[in-house]
Amino acid sequence: MPAPLDPIADAPRIARLTRRMAVGATAVAAVLIMVKTGAWWTTDSVAMLSSLVDSLLDVGMSLVTLLAVQKAAKPADREHRWGHGKAESLAALSQAAFIGGSAVLVLVECGRRLVDPEPIRHEWIGIATSVFAIVLSLALVAVQSLVIRRTGSLAIAADRAHYSADLVVNAGVIASFLAAGLGGWIWLDPLIAGVIAAWMGRSAWRIGYGAIDLLMDRELPDEERGRIRRIALDHPAVIGVRDLRTRRSGTDTFVQMILVVDGGLTVDQAHRIVDDVEAAVCEAFPSVEVLIHEEPDHLPEERSTARRPGSRHGSV
Repeated sequence: MPAPLDPIADAPRIARLTRRMAVGATAVAAVLIMVKTGAWWTTDSVAMLSSLVDSLLDVGMSLVTLLAVQKAAKPADREHRWGHGKAESLAALSQAAFIGGSAVLVLVECGRRLVDPEPIRHEWIGIATSVFAIVLSLALVAVQSLVIRRTGSLAIAADRAHYSADLVVNAGVIASFLAAGLGGWIWLDPLIAGVIAAWMGRSAWRIGYGAIDLLMDRELPDEERGRIRRIALDHPAVIGVRDLRTRRSGTDTFVQMILVVDGGLTVDQAHRIVDDVEAAVCEAFPSVEVLIHEEPDHLPEERSTARRPGSRHGSV
């Protein structure tokens, strides 16, 4: 299995991979839309309609993803000194909004069909269409998984989430056609469509929650924060760590902290300690930007953190 790429050394390659993956996903979604439109028109199945709506979202969101990964790959500039990594989170959030909205629309149509059932026509066309969609989606998800392992792209991960959901969607559509064709259970068509809509809503929640966490600069997990703190304290000249702050933006990680050192050290000696700790953190975490301030051990922690807005509301 290919090893993950280095976000710094391999940045151009990561940008190419994510861009090609976004283009490929858009092409797959476009093919599925054409095939499913014909199948829905022929069968008049609300389950097929829900599958078609899902594919319409896929192509729209894949276009958003393509724009996002192109934006996120741009280096930091004068107006965006922290880079453009949050473009991926914005793309994921828009995906969640569109998926959730369409799930509501499909549920409304499901309710109408449950009250006033309509027969399904040409069931085998619907089954063949869904089998084709499953095969194509499986191939796409497999390639997306490989790209995610190598690049860590949040936008491609969000894209994979709803293409993975397509597998369940298409399996449900097949079950609906089989039940209607073999058993005459036409009421199962809107029922399965409702389950598909609920699945779409769940996917929207998970994607949106993860995107909001990143946009709100949520701290890294406690395990990773503890690892950063241990790396700093492993340096023999570091007495303590204060005001550790972390966040992620796209595939980039940002770390800020205060190192407590001997107050008798010269500025040059303290600076070398900071360089050593920065290098150790960068070695342990890919694509990390570290900002460290050193302070003498005789300075009380209250004075150390009081000068930094918000620092008193967190802990190391």
